[in-house]
Amino acid sequence: MQLTAPASRRTGVRDTDGMAVASFVLGLVGLLVLNVFLGPIAIVLASLALWRGTTRRGRAWLGLTLGIADLVVLAAFMQADATISWSF
Repeated sequence: MQLTAPASRRTGVRDTDGMAVASFVLGLVGLLVLNVFLGPIAIVLASLALWRGTTRRGRAWLGLTLGIADLVVLAAFMQADATISWSF
């Protein structure tokens, strides 16, 4: 007994494309606020999107790069202020 229709296309492609876009947006926003949280999330989402074979590879690579940049910016400000957090 089958309760659902068979998949006519890969259903995961849309999910991986969404992960690639989300990693880019979170990495970009993380440069300004909450980079200690948004940077690692952007890195994980971009890595998953690339591993699952997204069609938006450029967006996923940008999300990965921005997530790493978030952590680098956080480390630089922490070093400059000698605190765990930073503000403008």
